[in-house]
Amino acid sequence: MSGPFYWCLRHERVEPSEGCANEQRLGPYETYDEAQQALDRARERSAAWDEQDAVDNNWGRPPA
Repeated sequence: MSGPFYWCLRHERVEPSEGCANEQRLGPYETYDEAQQALDRARERSAAWDEQDAVDNNWGRPPA
């Protein structure tokens, strides 16, 4: 099977292009394995953004 591949949020599995609507999935990814790791990647990125938001929100304040 060749890509692109998507992670379906509704079915919680990897799907080919002919899967669910784009608003219900993450991707596209070049490989099946990349799509399978989509939720882990999203969690990591969200955590990094949350950390950066915390830094930005404390800008100009003295360190605790």
